[in-house]
Amino acid sequence: MTSSELTVGAQASSGSAPDGPDSGGPAARTAADPHAAVDTHVHASSGAPADAAAVTGERADLLGALAKQRHFLRFTTRDLTDEQAGGRTTVSELCLGGLVKHVTAVERHWADFVLEGPSALGDFTAMTEEDWARRADEFRMLPGETLDAVLADYEEAARRTDELVVTLPDLDVSHPLPKAPWFEPGGRWSARQVLLHIIAETAQHAGHADIVRESLDGAKSMG
Repeated sequence: MTSSELTVGAQASSGSAPDGPDSGGPAARTAADPHAAVDTHVHASSGAPADAAAVTGERADLLGALAKQRHFLRFTTRDLTDEQAGGRTTVSELCLGGLVKHVTAVERHWADFVLEGPSALGDFTAMTEEDWARRADEFRMLPGETLDAVLADYEEAARRTDELVVTLPDLDVSHPLPKAPWFEPGGRWSARQVLLHIIAETAQHAGHADIVRESLDGAKSMG
């Protein structure tokens, strides 16, 4: 079972679909109707927070939304080699493995922000060319990296985010946003806003990944 460990019904395992497109199982239903295949009800798995199954209300909704969007991102990597996961298939610089790496970094850094405040993200206005180059590497499969390892890292970051959803005493607790050209000066985000941002970012990049995968071999997440 990959990623969030708060599983969705049709999620990929180590980048592979649980059954073939002609089997009539979850993968086949995803192609026809993605909502039919994705179970957004939270339930505990081997690496899930111990009390995840008891979560209700808003926190259950957040966990379900996270699990659903992670599934769609991971599903685009099913049955791929490391070379395919790192390959560009459009005019964009994006590749499937790099998109998973980037969303992993998003989850990890914003989870740090929830716990530590803006110091966890640093001052984006002070970034050097080397800093930006390292950031760009988030979007690439570097030499020696494997899809299995990238997905395992994503799984760990997702597990940590889910643990925060379950255990944070108050989702309204906020921190000042770090300095960055894209943030309004003096802005603050609560833990709730951070989680909504992670969901939105994952959904956006799952859409990018779907286009990259279809351009690779015609495979689609739906339709």
